[in-house]
Amino acid sequence: MQIRELTIAGAFEVTPRQFPDDRGAFWEWYRFDALAEAVGHPLDLRQGNGSVSRRGVVRGIHFADVPPSQAKYVTVTAGAVIDYVIDIRVGSPTFGRWEAVRLDAVDRRAVYVGEGLGHAFVSLEDGSTVTYLVSEVFNPSAEHGITPLDETVALEFPAEAGEPLLSPKDLEAPTLLEARASGLLPTWGATTAYGRALDERWSAAR
Repeated sequence: MQIRELTIAGAFEVTPRQFPDDRGAFWEWYRFDALAEAVGHPLDLRQGNGSVSRRGVVRGIHFADVPPSQAKYVTVTAGAVIDYVIDIRVGSPTFGRWEAVRLDAVDRRAVYVGEGLGHAFVSLEDGSTVTYLVSEVFNPSAEHGITPLDETVALEFPAEAGEPLLSPKDLEAPTLLEARASGLLPTWGATTAYGRALDERWSAAR
């Protein structure tokens, strides 16, 4: 597989090598060792999630407190989505910026969303099925959101997604600047310090 770091530090695009034949196809959609080598530490898998979404559904922007946050490895098993990684780390040189990757059942890419980053996606087809491997179990008190319609973040949804469909919780979430003013966002310093600690722990264990 090919692993490419995105312009948002701590986020990676993973493109697997596929082996098609007359029976179908085979690919490795997750490799513990390859991801750890790229990131600096492994994904400490604690939970697996899945969602099925209609065309136009937007999920996010979601994030968790640092530490320990919740790193994510996201891929699509049916349909297609545009996956967004948003830098919400106060003090980061790319604070407020985002990058998007198309995830679908053709190229079968995945996105790794590191600790302290925001995550969202929009479904491009009915029945888009997203699978997430995450580094921490769900903790409602540590989970937060930013509205994906925030004009400061300005996520761009493709025309093929149609009208955005959001949950009331995501629609009513604060904007990026409101979340920063309330002290809700992770900081660049805390996130990088936590990442270094994970890297050092992994290096010592090898």
